Amino acid sequence: MEFSHTPVLLQECIDGLNIDPGGIYADGTAGGGGHSYEIARRLKTGLLIAIDRDPDAVSAATERLKGLPAIVVNSNFSEIKSILSERNIERADGMLLDLGVSSWQLDNRERGFSYHDDAPLDMRMSKQGISARDVVNGYSYEDLARIIFEYGEERYAKNIASNIVKLRGSKPLESTAELAEIIKMSVPQRVRRDKNPCRKTFQAIRIEVNNELGSLSDGLDNAFDVLRPGGRLVIITFHSLEDRLVKQRFQSLCQGCTCPPEFPVCVCGKTPRARFITKKPIEPSEEEIKINPRARSAKLRILEKIKD
Repeated sequence: MEFSHTPVLLQECIDGLNIDPGGIYADGTAGGGGHSYEIARRLKTGLLIAIDRDPDAVSAATERLKGLPAIVVNSNFSEIKSILSERNIERADGMLLDLGVSSWQLDNRERGFSYHDDAPLDMRMSKQGISARDVVNGYSYEDLARIIFEYGEERYAKNIASNIVKLRGSKPLESTAELAEIIKMSVPQRVRRDKNPCRKTFQAIRIEVNNELGSLSDGLDNAFDVLRPGGRLVIITFHSLEDRLVKQRFQSLCQGCTCPPEFPVCVCGKTPRARFITKKPIEPSEEEIKINPRARSAKLRILEKIKD
């Protein structure tokens, strides 16, 4: 299956990066190379470092970026400091993160990300480490309930976790179809009628398998550290947990004095390290959503570094 992924908010990302043809840029989630290609073709003496943890994405991006000033790295974007250091690069002029799971990963049934097809429980973006099968069959009831509630924001998390533990007692759960059936039997009928109830639990397990929030938290810190003053951090999120983390980290970086309001003068000496380029997130147009319905939940936030 060919790796294809429609880049979301493409022009908005390119505009947000404010590309210098001689600059150093990183695409931390290269995927099929859609955003990467548009960044790299605008460079002359500059360089793009396209990063992805998925080896299939790395192969696709390598092919897509042939002949352009770009290198492709199989790694996690949270490792941006070491990725640059190993190439004797000290600073970057901008970094893009298009978070979440790609359309190709969802549509490739053998990867086990989708609840629409019957496939092995996998969900590993890197094809390494613990899988969804390990989580579903090995985690305790308490951990499953916590993960499904916190990462999936699922109100029926306890019911779902309880039924997973009960049914795996007779034999290990092996497929996405088995997990989907357990989820459906664990929620009220009205919920099943309203929409597919599997989305939240599948999202939660995927986040756990790939340590997505931990990688994002580390990646935000490390990406900001490697930016040179004037550099831009451009991030697309697709669910509230990601967006909340990005929003709060951006707010912290843009915040100045933290002294209590009753203090007559500032004693903390804190000044903003960054400024918002977008005070409110940019969302896809209705036209883009018609072309690419999976863009519907996307939110784009852009930050510019002022100082280290």
